[in-house]
Amino acid sequence: MDRRPLGRSGLTVSPLCFGGNVFGWTADEATSFRLLDAFVDAGFNFIDTADVYSAWAPGNKGGESETIIGNWMKSRGNRDRIVLATKVGSEMGPGKKGLSPAWIRTAVEDSLMRLQTDRIDLYQSHWDDPATPFEDTLGAYKELIDQGKIRAVGASNLTAPRLREALEVSARTGLPRYETLQPEYNLHDRKGYEGELEGLCRENGLGVISYYSLASGFLTGKYRSAADAGKSARGQGAVSKYLNDRGRAILAALDEVAGRHEATPAQVALAWLIAHPGLTAPIVSASRPEQMGDLIAAASLRLDAGDIEGLDRASAY
Repeated sequence: MDRRPLGRSGLTVSPLCFGGNVFGWTADEATSFRLLDAFVDAGFNFIDTADVYSAWAPGNKGGESETIIGNWMKSRGNRDRIVLATKVGSEMGPGKKGLSPAWIRTAVEDSLMRLQTDRIDLYQSHWDDPATPFEDTLGAYKELIDQGKIRAVGASNLTAPRLREALEVSARTGLPRYETLQPEYNLHDRKGYEGELEGLCRENGLGVISYYSLASGFLTGKYRSAADAGKSARGQGAVSKYLNDRGRAILAALDEVAGRHEATPAQVALAWLIAHPGLTAPIVSASRPEQMGDLIAAASLRLDAGDIEGLDRASAY
């Protein structure tokens, strides 16, 4: 399987990244192990999580996903085969959030302990923290890089002006720069990334790791009527947000391309992302082992120019 550079970090990753938000939520530990085994057995090496995953599930407090991944890596003895990404900044309790140096120093130790590892390959700022100067945040990251606790840093959910400011600070001070950006981006949600943000990432050689790559499952074709909302925990949100004239046009285009390639809509939607210039690896997730086939097959599906043109036209905004 081909490997792609993760910005200028020196790290190389598979063209799909497994998203750990499901671990400890819709996938228990045993199921999570099976999903991760299938992912790496297929040749993929990139796993993304966050300290806060999956605090929203009843009875959880955050850290569940990291704990499961740590247990899995320890049981499999495969830490050196994995490019491991996690995030800091979301609220983990009263006063435990943001990107201040003091909280970063505490949070990274908590993540390392849960992950049962001595280093994190990609440590990401989960949300912007305008109250903390970039010099302070990036300075804390430099300490951690110098200590060998993290290898590179990235950002998630930054606007183009704020990302530009962060990159300018790094260039001016010599502090580590954000090597990656994690934006919401998929065949339906294109407008927020395409344009200034995409241009900035490509101009500066940032790796791009898209989340909501299948639009909460909508791009699998699972939700085609209001009655389908009950098919999963995310169903109502997917139907409310995506099931409109444009969404139906996108599904029709996916069906057409999938038919030509004997593929599924999910495979086509992911292949469209993988083929997008400048995009490193879409984040994907699954809660059941039988869903893994779609994800694995997407990495080897090659769309031609006509396929991409038709999908672009159907999803134009």
